[in-house]
Amino acid sequence: MIIQLNIRQRAEEKEESLSPYAAKSTESRGRAGYEEPCPIRTAFQRDRDRILYSKAFRRLKHKTQVFIAPLGDHYVTRLTHTLEVAQIARTIARALNLNEDLTEAIALGHDLGHTPFGHVGEDVLDELYHRGFKHNEQSLRIVELLEKDGRGLNLTWEVRDGIVNHSKSGVEILGPDWGLVSTLEGQIVKIADIIAYVNHDVDDALRAGVITEKDLTLSVVRTLGASHSQRINTMVSDIIINSWAATGCDKKVEPTIGMSAPVLEATKTLWEFLCKRVYNVNAAEKDTERARMVVRHLYRYFNEHEDKLPLEYRVYSDDRERRVVDYVAGMTDQYAERMAGELGLE
Repeated sequence: MIIQLNIRQRAEEKEESLSPYAAKSTESRGRAGYEEPCPIRTAFQRDRDRILYSKAFRRLKHKTQVFIAPLGDHYVTRLTHTLEVAQIARTIARALNLNEDLTEAIALGHDLGHTPFGHVGEDVLDELYHRGFKHNEQSLRIVELLEKDGRGLNLTWEVRDGIVNHSKSGVEILGPDWGLVSTLEGQIVKIADIIAYVNHDVDDALRAGVITEKDLTLSVVRTLGASHSQRINTMVSDIIINSWAATGCDKKVEPTIGMSAPVLEATKTLWEFLCKRVYNVNAAEKDTERARMVVRHLYRYFNEHEDKLPLEYRVYSDDRERRVVDYVAGMTDQYAERMAGELGLE
């Protein structure tokens, strides 16, 4: 036991060499429910592992990112997106001497609350449920309550804060309403999420034939690069350079995670291009409309037949609609489609 205790203590001691602005596991604001420390892992390492082994994390492999029911094997899923965010975020955190374990835990948990069929499912539930629906809030609900038969994962405050505050829906990238996560590690995940999806969505759109290489805005190519790897390398390197104060090198500068003006402008232009040429076009596709019908059908059916909900979903809330939302939001694309067919949707 003494040897095991030294393992965690050595990891915690190593954190003391991190940036003075890094979140330290020994200084965490803690968990909602007290637990004895793990003899081997720090608090943030333990959180990362809990998320990785959760049922919600496993289901991400069968949840849509952008393209619904694609025919190819290489389209991004919600799981591969999550792994890309984690890789990008860890690279930035390591370069800035921040806490990689916290960064990875937030990244792995940030999209646990996504619905089947990606943002299409999210939009439908937001429209139908009287209190609205946001996937970041559902991610938090999963780790605080729904996992482990209603006990939740009992994660540290810093990880939960990063998960619930990662969303950027309807907000300008790094704009005045961007909002900040309480830790620099959480801020890294928030921007890494954008780096991952604007780049892999370009690849998927090219793969689907929705766009061609020649369609990409010339200013974007000149600033960020012509290939997937060049664009990511430019964005990541730019963030590291422009966030260098996070290392603690200059105590007079307030540390934030950001981009230079040219790279930020190019990133915004790329995102706007995707909205116009990919996301809006995809929203009008036949498969997308089918997805909307499936989510609406399931939501209405289970609200009218609450006794058909799995037993565990009948105890998570006193609000019937909330229970239905929890069940439907947790479904994978395949399960939702199959369930809707069994319940009479042709």
